[in-house]
Amino acid sequence: MPESRKRSNRRVIYETLRRKVLTLELKPGEALSEKDLATGLGVSRTPVREGLILLAEEGLVQVFPQIGSFVSRVDPQRVADAQFLREAVELTALEDMPADLDAELLAELEDNLARQRSPEIDVEEFFALDEEFHRGLLRLSGHERAWPTVVSAKGHLDRARRLGLESSPPQVYADQHVDILDAIRAHDLDRARATMRTHLRAVFADIEHLRNRKPDLFASEEDATPVRKSVIVWQ
Repeated sequence: MPESRKRSNRRVIYETLRRKVLTLELKPGEALSEKDLATGLGVSRTPVREGLILLAEEGLVQVFPQIGSFVSRVDPQRVADAQFLREAVELTALEDMPADLDAELLAELEDNLARQRSPEIDVEEFFALDEEFHRGLLRLSGHERAWPTVVSAKGHLDRARRLGLESSPPQVYADQHVDILDAIRAHDLDRARATMRTHLRAVFADIEHLRNRKPDLFASEEDATPVRKSVIVWQ
């Protein structure tokens, strides 16, 4: 297989595993088997191992020598760091909204909001539209190229947001999106910034609520090295 194709295959496997972690298909604290993952994906263990190494570098997977690999529990400090970055980028972008807003982009955002407010929407559909909406706001301000940097840093944040959507109705966040866009249309920067800040910081309340209900999903200083019967040897 050509080297370029190998690199492409490794990237696909990494992105697939990352998506499974972020969507909670692979749950915080879950043990990972290279063999089972490789079988499920129809590939050899090598690209799976390489994908897990990359996820470990992001803090989404933990590797314990002679024990194995586990999906990392959600780390509140990593959530806070990612939220800090996201808030800095998105609030700063609001200051660069042009006086003449792109009518086509505004129409796309309005359509997005209409779909967000559908009563039949599920968590994953809403999450995808939420991402599209925030990226669209950056595009409206001329800073869309900053979005990949934000995305690459917010793995723990995205898991916390998804967990929050399991207990908080998406309608709450959809209404905040509407308020943000209304403020932008009115060129009311102060209101847009205040609403955006409240919106982005809602995840902290979600975390506190979830840690009381499901503490096993979150990292803590007392976390011990996990123990399991099957052992993955990293070569």
